[in-house]
Amino acid sequence: MNAIDKGSLYELRQDRKGVIWDLLLYVPTVIALFSIAAKLWFGPNQSWSYLLVFLGTFFLLVGANRILKTRLLLVPTAPVALGVDKGQVSVHLRNGRTVNLVKDVRFFSEVGCKTFALTGMDLSGQKQQYVFHSGQFQDETAYKGAKAYLEIYR
Repeated sequence: MNAIDKGSLYELRQDRKGVIWDLLLYVPTVIALFSIAAKLWFGPNQSWSYLLVFLGTFFLLVGANRILKTRLLLVPTAPVALGVDKGQVSVHLRNGRTVNLVKDVRFFSEVGCKTFALTGMDLSGQKQQYVFHSGQFQDETAYKGAKAYLEIYR
């Protein structure tokens, strides 16, 4: 593993504001889907309730993963630090492992500039992808600095 320049190592923290926004998005959606499915189950359109239960379960799992992994950093494979060095990007995980993205590294930034994603191959040849939110960084300067370092992978 290459030594990472101290200026390019970013410690991540929990994004409490983002948790609130995600809860406001996912909880009403899941409740609405399950409620409509329950109503349809006891009516003549029972087959539609299967689809709505599937969609509700899907949104429940996606929302739980997003909140627990990318917002609260509670899942063992959640990134807790991001290091950018020449030729590789290192993602330090909560379980103590470090994943070095060394091949086909790509940087994706959303238009609203609140989230960016990284994809690439690690040393074992497995494809990895990570999502980072602006609220995970210590301040806006650190977030913009990380994005500036990663622009070369666009």
